[in-house]
Amino acid sequence: MPRPAKGARLWLRPARRSDGRITHAATWIILDSGHQYPTGIGASDRESAERALAEHIAQKYQPPRRGRDLDQVPIGDVIAIYLRDRAAHQANQRTLAERSDRLLDWWGNKTLADVSATSCREYAASRGGAGGARRDLEDLRAAIHYHGREGFHRGEVRVVLPEKGPARERWLTRDEAARLLWACWRAQEKQRRSHKGLPGEALPTRKYTMRHLARFILIGLYTGTRAGAIASASWAAASGRSYIDVERGVFYRLPQGAKATRKRQPPVPIPDRLLAHIRRWKDMGISREYPVEYHGQPVKSVKVAMARAVKLAGLDGRITPHTLRHTAATWLMQSGVPMWDAAGFLGMSVAVLEKTYGHHHPDHMKAASRALSIGANKTPMKPMNQKRTSPTGAA
Repeated sequence: MPRPAKGARLWLRPARRSDGRITHAATWIILDSGHQYPTGIGASDRESAERALAEHIAQKYQPPRRGRDLDQVPIGDVIAIYLRDRAAHQANQRTLAERSDRLLDWWGNKTLADVSATSCREYAASRGGAGGARRDLEDLRAAIHYHGREGFHRGEVRVVLPEKGPARERWLTRDEAARLLWACWRAQEKQRRSHKGLPGEALPTRKYTMRHLARFILIGLYTGTRAGAIASASWAAASGRSYIDVERGVFYRLPQGAKATRKRQPPVPIPDRLLAHIRRWKDMGISREYPVEYHGQPVKSVKVAMARAVKLAGLDGRITPHTLRHTAATWLMQSGVPMWDAAGFLGMSVAVLEKTYGHHHPDHMKAASRALSIGANKTPMKPMNQKRTSPTGAA
């Protein structure tokens, strides 16, 4: 029997060259059932291409919606229905589309009958990292569950997820944070000056290339905000962006118009020391429209810049933008801030805060430790049911 179609997906068609010249720029193409649908969207605008794919699925691709046996249901259809019906309810549609592309590339030729513990492990191995594979398979599981709840297939399908990895415990000491900030502040662009046609020594210019990252780090350390909300922050409220109210000193971390998710992003009062920096950045025109901007544009990601800064600072261990959130939580615990207050400030549950960071709190297990210390200096009590005897032995 013929192999099931993979379903609609994106493909970046490379630039076509003729006689060494670029005749066509690289563009995104929608592949569907052996046909190519040009989007006219350039390689750099993946987000628009994802929207075009979603529209294509909604308008032209209508998978069957009736109860079928598992071996008759292509996984491409399952994912397409899920994207059509549920994508609008997701907080981050772009990352959902990216994960769906990966799922379609691997699972697209398979049916629901092919989903097993073995195939899930094979997919995880193909992804390399267990964490990324787990997140992808969570989407596959959600799509299959939705398909089944709607009555579109008969039978039970079990998606087996990789084990969760150990929680990342890397956080920065205050000395390490200072070193990281100093490395960002001092980093300069270097250029080679040629002499008589020979490349010369790379010399620093007057351009400072990582001061935007220093601002990012300060916001992360002082508020414990997730990297995406820091990158999307602006001075004015705008659709799809988080917002820093400089006058009131409040950081509205949930992007305007976005739906709240389990990864809470409540408004947070900005600490006085950070607020002084923020007002200076805005008043002096250091950041014109966005607290963290590079060449006048908001940053999308600082992962590469962070890796370079960590290297310049000579820090050990795996340090990423998310490490700033770990650091803020750890510092709050070390300072003895009540669990409830710290959890609200960070936007996480008290249970998660206590489980992950509670051991840093000065009161962690203090009651048990104190009880044992006091008990060690006391004469052990006699059992309550032991009878007292007289010196002569009479009861």
